[in-house]
Amino acid sequence: GSMHYIISYDIPDGKRRTKIAKLLEGHGIRVQYSVFECDLSPGLFAHLRRDLEYLLNLKEDNLRIYRLCADCAGQVERVGVQGFFENPASPCYLVL
Repeated sequence: GSMHYIISYDIPDGKRRTKIAKLLEGHGIRVQYSVFECDLSPGLFAHLRRDLEYLLNLKEDNLRIYRLCADCAGQVERVGVQGFFENPASPCYLVL
């Protein structure tokens, strides 16, 4: 089965940040400027992680991946207005 992931990043280099964002846009929903939510199988996650590690500069960049089980993902609360990047038809999660 698939797993829910919250992926956030702080990438100082604009070109690298754009490449990371485009890669993540192909795998999930952008919910904030540098936060994505993804629902991925183990195989897709392994592929995405490998691609992210290839693009990252490990001396400058900070990327965090939070795994949420189905029960946890179903208990996430969303407060406030919908984010600019969110698709209203898609499930949304908020990390507090």
